[in-house]
Amino acid sequence: MTPSPIPICITLGTRPEAIKLAPVIQQFRHCAAFDTHVILTGQHREMVDQVMQLFELSADRDLEIMQTKQTLTDITCRSLRGLETLFEEIQPQLVIVQGDTTTAFAATLAAFYQKIPVGHVEAGLRTDDLFNPYPEEANRRLISQLARLNFAPTPLAVENLQRSGIVGAVHHTGNTVIDALLTVAQRQPPCAIKGLKWGKYRTLLTTVHRRENWGEPLQDIAQGFLQLLDKFPDTALLLPLHRNPTVREPLQALLGEHPRVFLTEPLDYAELVGAIARCYLLLTDSGGLQEEAPSLGKPVLVLRETTERPEAIAAGTAKLVGTNPDRIVAEASQLLSDADAYEAMATAINPFGDGHAAERILGIVKDYFGL
Repeated sequence: MTPSPIPICITLGTRPEAIKLAPVIQQFRHCAAFDTHVILTGQHREMVDQVMQLFELSADRDLEIMQTKQTLTDITCRSLRGLETLFEEIQPQLVIVQGDTTTAFAATLAAFYQKIPVGHVEAGLRTDDLFNPYPEEANRRLISQLARLNFAPTPLAVENLQRSGIVGAVHHTGNTVIDALLTVAQRQPPCAIKGLKWGKYRTLLTTVHRRENWGEPLQDIAQGFLQLLDKFPDTALLLPLHRNPTVREPLQALLGEHPRVFLTEPLDYAELVGAIARCYLLLTDSGGLQEEAPSLGKPVLVLRETTERPEAIAAGTAKLVGTNPDRIVAEASQLLSDADAYEAMATAINPFGDGHAAERILGIVKDYFGL
């Protein structure tokens, strides 16, 4: 007699989670051994829906927790309550979470309270500063202590987990974001930005959103951008704005009037991949872009004081430049002026994976259940 499929839950709440879990969801949904339930918390809304549509995925449940000006406490409490009810109903034998979001932490805690094993995708990232990035560094450390299966993207992440004294198993899988990126990049997606002629300028693709960059650091970053545009008249700046008014309003005030600055709403993931493929280089505080851009041969300057992805720095695909305007201008100027320096970063090997991480995760979970 054929055994009943094993119920598992894959939880997500933000766009980065949706991107990085899309290949995992696809693998599990195509495997008859598992009854896969995809649960959205709703920590982000429209941006997650775009990703789900792009990968032709649907959610089985949606907690719809998103509220205006929600706090970390709001997200955690509403996610815990909603997931408690769903886990009691579904009775999953494994809950899969991704990364270091508040959704991932809340889902891990909710599963732990019901003694359900947790699988953690992209486990083992560390800056060793609990408040940088905040709250992500604490979230991922807490998840590691509770997870039964840790899917580490790099050898360094494996080492970080082994040093942490965790009780769960550690597996080196690569990063699922590369799976997602290569799948979408093969389609050669367009990225049409009103007024921006890609062939006319060397376009700097920029994103800024992290909490530690709110306030004065954000203003410093914007000043660095303006100085770069003045120094290099053949450049343009594309900046998709985060929806949080704490981020977007200062950037609009500081950059909105410049003729070569293109402020847009958040790009959907296909458009973002198209922008990465067409831009000259990236200046960003995003973690995911540090992993993705090198696969398309684009150097990354990281607008942060620390990074949980030091593999990119070591491999030469990214440089940590912080938020000081002078440092931003100096590092970007080198790449805009020195062809050899640019080529060295553009051709460095991406340390984050080969596009088969989700397949490895499925195989590890099957082994865990003795399938």
